[in-house]
Amino acid sequence: MSDVRTYPLRLPQSLRAGVDRVSKREGVSVNQFIALAVAEKLAALEAERYLEERRARADLAAFDALMARRGGEPPRPGDELPPSATRS
Repeated sequence: MSDVRTYPLRLPQSLRAGVDRVSKREGVSVNQFIALAVAEKLAALEAERYLEERRARADLAAFDALMARRGGEPPRPGDELPPSATRS
């Protein structure tokens, strides 16, 4: 983190106590714990956005045609769709 800026953060006492407890247990500073938590949340939100964009571009008809082609192998045990599976 070469471009670090100070940000005054206000946390409810109960949340701060949890951060103190867990960061101590994990052997990291409160600052490092909070920075990592924010980074993880950002990564999760970006991944969700990316997957949503990919889903919007999906061509399910082309997928079905590809999966139904001759010469393919059946799903391996455990990879089958449940009978109740439907597309949304």
